[in-house]
Amino acid sequence: MFFYSFFVFIILQRLCELFIAKRNEAWMKQQGAYETGQSHYKWMVSMHAAFFAALFTEVYMLNDRIYHFSFLLFSFFVLVQLARIWAISSLGKYWNTKIIVLPNAKVVLKGPYRFMKHPNYTIVAAELVLVPLMFQAYWTLAIFSILNLCILAVRIPLEEQALTNETNYGKAMQSRGRFFPVKKS
Repeated sequence: MFFYSFFVFIILQRLCELFIAKRNEAWMKQQGAYETGQSHYKWMVSMHAAFFAALFTEVYMLNDRIYHFSFLLFSFFVLVQLARIWAISSLGKYWNTKIIVLPNAKVVLKGPYRFMKHPNYTIVAAELVLVPLMFQAYWTLAIFSILNLCILAVRIPLEEQALTNETNYGKAMQSRGRFFPVKKS
């Protein structure tokens, strides 16, 4: 029963995030923003949808719904969710699932963005490991961790280039690591 409740929670969370992203996109476009990198977005959405299908299939059908609950992994998952809320709320109306760029906007340097360039991608990568681990869905973990790396290898350079071209992103983020905090010398 825990798996089903957990699964529904994650799906509802993603739907809420898509609602927030659509609202933010509309606001940003009213301010003069534009979208870039559209060609890869459908692949990213497809990968995330397939992740849920694979997770459900592996846990429900292949693993016969048998898994060993780990309080430690669940605790890490909760921490990752708190980090997700921190990242999304720090960007506020600028947070999106798409690459939406507002020319001349000041880059957000609060919350986790004080320490790294892409905390949200770190959070998603952590989830793609933690969630399958929680339910011993090792095939899902391996396949979608690799697919996520492939998507990010395309997405991050596009996002960083667009932000550098249109905002103070290059200068503001030059001393920050992409996925992990970097100690300033």
